[in-house]
Amino acid sequence: MSDYTPTEVMTVSAARALSNDDVCFVGIGAPSAACNLARLTHAPDITLIYESGTIGTRPDVLPLSIGDGELAETSLTTVAVPEIFRYWLQGGRITVGFLGAAQMDRYGNINTTVIGPYGAPAVRLPGGGGAPEIASSCGRVFITMRHSPRALVERVDFVTSLGFGVTGTERAALGIATRGPALAITDLCVMEPDPETNELVVTSLHPGATRAGVAEATGWDVRFAAALGETAPPTEPELATLRDLHRRTNAAHAVSP
Repeated sequence: MSDYTPTEVMTVSAARALSNDDVCFVGIGAPSAACNLARLTHAPDITLIYESGTIGTRPDVLPLSIGDGELAETSLTTVAVPEIFRYWLQGGRITVGFLGAAQMDRYGNINTTVIGPYGAPAVRLPGGGGAPEIASSCGRVFITMRHSPRALVERVDFVTSLGFGVTGTERAALGIATRGPALAITDLCVMEPDPETNELVVTSLHPGATRAGVAEATGWDVRFAAALGETAPPTEPELATLRDLHRRTNAAHAVSP
């Protein structure tokens, strides 16, 4: 089982960033795959929370949406959405928010609203949902997304969820005390904020990725850490667990002919 895809490397790398003690607010899609892989491997006691109010959920298959019955059926408890946001999230009880993005800029600002001008967009995206609150109120934010010049852009078309702001200083200026974007994991690399400027810097290349390839796929003049690392490849147990999770999910969500 030595062969793996860039998406599998991304998911495994993202899962490894989570610990057994984390309380994690989970986004749908790639973040959900990473969080549940962590739960099924090295972090069995992680607490996963979804926007619909499910706490301590342990889904057997990945949910299609926050309203998927799998989340409520496998959760420790389900509370009202206002309680999730006011008591748990804004109360400072969530250690990690795990989000995806359509666009992200060098300061970790996320766009999930529109591509193009807001008044006349080329594409209207699903919107923010709870992501703006997650981005500002979780202790740290992890972002996972495919790496391309259309996704990692010089400036997002719309700031749906605040990272460090358009110059890297606005988060602190607004008095937001949480750490903000701590990791951005793509299918090519891992990025972390520079401690001085808050600009995302490549700290690790995934197996097979190159500096030139990452630079070409990034919409800004991306910087690389002086001590650039290489992401450890997925292990056979990690791959087997992830693939089995996707197999169960595909079977559960298969459309009858």
